[in-house]
Amino acid sequence: MKKVIFLLFLFSLQFDLFAQGYSVNSYKVDITLSEEGFFDVVEKYDLFFEVPKHGIYRKIQTNYDFVTMDGSREERDIQITDIEVLNYKFEKSSKFEQRLNGSAQIKIGDAGFTIEGPQTFEIRYRVYNAFIHENNQVQFYWNLKPLDWEPGFKNIEFNIRLPENTTIGDGDSYIYTGEYGNSEPSTDFTTTYSNGVYSGKSVDDFISYQGESVTVLLKLPAASIKEIKPIWPFWTDYGWTILLAGLFFGFFRIWKKHGQDDKVTTTTSYYPPEGLDPAMVGYLIDDSSDNQDLISLIPYWASQGFIKIEEIDKKGWFAKDDTKLIKLQNLGDDVPDYQIKLFNGLFSKYGSNDEVLVSSLKDKFYTTMGSASSALKDAAQIYYVNESRKIRNYTIAGLIFLIIILTPMNFFFWGILAAVCTVVSCIFLLIMSQFLIKKNKKGSQILSELKGFKSFIRVAEENKLRMLLKEDPSYFETTMSYALAFGLFERWTKKFDALHLPPPTWYSSTSGRMTSMNHFSQSFSSSISATQSNMVSSPSSSGSSGGGGSSGGGFGGGGGGSW
Repeated sequence: MKKVIFLLFLFSLQFDLFAQGYSVNSYKVDITLSEEGFFDVVEKYDLFFEVPKHGIYRKIQTNYDFVTMDGSREERDIQITDIEVLNYKFEKSSKFEQRLNGSAQIKIGDAGFTIEGPQTFEIRYRVYNAFIHENNQVQFYWNLKPLDWEPGFKNIEFNIRLPENTTIGDGDSYIYTGEYGNSEPSTDFTTTYSNGVYSGKSVDDFISYQGESVTVLLKLPAASIKEIKPIWPFWTDYGWTILLAGLFFGFFRIWKKHGQDDKVTTTTSYYPPEGLDPAMVGYLIDDSSDNQDLISLIPYWASQGFIKIEEIDKKGWFAKDDTKLIKLQNLGDDVPDYQIKLFNGLFSKYGSNDEVLVSSLKDKFYTTMGSASSALKDAAQIYYVNESRKIRNYTIAGLIFLIIILTPMNFFFWGILAAVCTVVSCIFLLIMSQFLIKKNKKGSQILSELKGFKSFIRVAEENKLRMLLKEDPSYFETTMSYALAFGLFERWTKKFDALHLPPPTWYSSTSGRMTSMNHFSQSFSSSISATQSNMVSSPSSSGSSGGGGSSGGGFGGGGGGSW
């Protein structure tokens, strides 16, 4: 039985060896620490390829999150530079790729050739920002052999050359081996310290397998290694916030000069400006084509005798009420294009030419709404300064350009948070760019009247409304669509409820409850809300530790393999 187990063990080793295709006969690392704050690494691999391979690859982790001696957590990006591979063709990561991937990649070999048998690879590189500076010491904490190498490593040696005139005591050097997190000092290495060089060699039967590492921790005198501090730490850590603040300030200055309307005196008005429908009024009050602006045309058409509106009260616990729009006559030839698009879209494309159920518009009518909205925006341009539109277009182009330039730059220097905030900020400013349009003299005059009319809707008193109704019995029907465009419909109807005004004759309900202005307000609000929801709906698309030290806990994580 013992012989069978032993044979199975040997077979598993052979199978693992064949699957990897190569073995590491010896591995030597030479590291030279510089008092200037960096260190140079030379890794020498003696390998044997059992099957043809193109070469090997080496991955060195550059992004870390670790805990310092005082218990604070620190994020650190180290830098790998001056990468060289002797006597072999190789490819290496750029600085941007290191930042993007969180690691430096070195691919050694030629895709057009394969190698077999014994091979020696020597990799050289320089490391910045990988010393841990504490109050009373400097730590050199490095994974000589990281966790993620494919084969087992035998015969490991290392030499670490300290800066000139720097020494370490007996309790200042540690070796850790085994699985990640093992904090017991290793007995798998014999180490010496002589003439400023700390050296080590693995014992004869030692093998470091995949998932295991060899880590060294040296505690150096506090002044032995220069800490490379930025001239302006805030810029190094948060410089992207300054760039974004400048972007917002620049946008504000452009808006101030080319987007902010001239100050106008609010003119008290009891009616909307003559010749303007509620959709145009809704656009001009906030420089934006909202869905509610277009929806306000429905009661506007009804008050002018073009359509009737009927609430269909459906019975049942879970039944939803519907709304029917009934055409009484066609619009005139002198109405704006956006009205024609919306009206014809309702009664020609989706209705039966005479009537249409609002529920039938769900997931269909949104394209018509988009077309009408664009036409409304075009029609409104006569009230704006031509130059401001050009400035807006230039600003939009500039913001798109800045997304392309600033996003990778901020990611490279400050990381993923800076890149995400850059994209979000530019998209926000692109949205706000719609307000970079300045009204001309005519537009400012109309805005003055609109502000007065909107203010009156908010604060109108019963006595004044009673006088207006006496002068014009249709005053409520004339103005309600404008209140809807302002988002003040319910407030406006409540003011008329106490005046015992009968509901509009163009609105009815199959429930028979339309007896008061209060009933009308509740019913019409529900109908218009459902109408807007159906008219704009579209189909849904488918659509690590430091401090005391441990195995694998230092910088220099990563690994490698063959290809």
